[in-house]
Amino acid sequence: MNQMIGLVEDDPNIRDIVEGYLNKEGYQVIAVDTAEKAWDIFQEQTPDLWVLDIMLPGMDGYEFCKKIRQTSEVPIIIISAKDEEVDKILGLELGGDDYLTKPFSPRELVARAKRHLKRWQAMKPSADDDHDTIVAGELELNDAERQAYFQGEEIEVTTKEFEMLKILASQENRAFAREELLIKVWGEDYYGSDRAVDDLVKRLRKKMKDLPIETVWGHGYRLKEKRT
Repeated sequence: MNQMIGLVEDDPNIRDIVEGYLNKEGYQVIAVDTAEKAWDIFQEQTPDLWVLDIMLPGMDGYEFCKKIRQTSEVPIIIISAKDEEVDKILGLELGGDDYLTKPFSPRELVARAKRHLKRWQAMKPSADDDHDTIVAGELELNDAERQAYFQGEEIEVTTKEFEMLKILASQENRAFAREELLIKVWGEDYYGSDRAVDDLVKRLRKKMKDLPIETVWGHGYRLKEKRT
């Protein structure tokens, strides 16, 4: 089955060109002109990647990106006429995986989409994955099912949240540097800053308030072993 890409772009010329290039590479493309329509698609279907314009009528791309990141780590490539560094940093810190400034080469967009889709596919569990269960204090991770339990209750986590928990829980008390966590969870060619790690930890703390993730100031994070 062909991989599905959601395209959100209100300029019909750019939308048609990008859709054409992606179709030529064999991808199934769902193209819309507003974030509201894209949000309906996100809730009903499961695109493997989003190509997202920032300047949209109604809900803008930043808000759409934030809404997706509440439940999913699906790759997002931001395309925007905003070329200031602050705009790029904001887009990446809100959850974008990549940022292309208009005008851009459609071939470059396709190349980046291929890279992100390959990484996303590698992160998904397969039938060959180990069926190990990782237990760290009150945290239990089922690696095969990608399920997380805390204090006996199942917690809904995204793919990157699960990967972060798995890394920290596999070596309790070890202090992981932000840069190391960024590479392990996002990959070596991630374009964003290590503040993405802070944001992910913040989300985990919100979902599991008693989870003993400690900040190692000036370095990173560790999961503190709970002693009885």
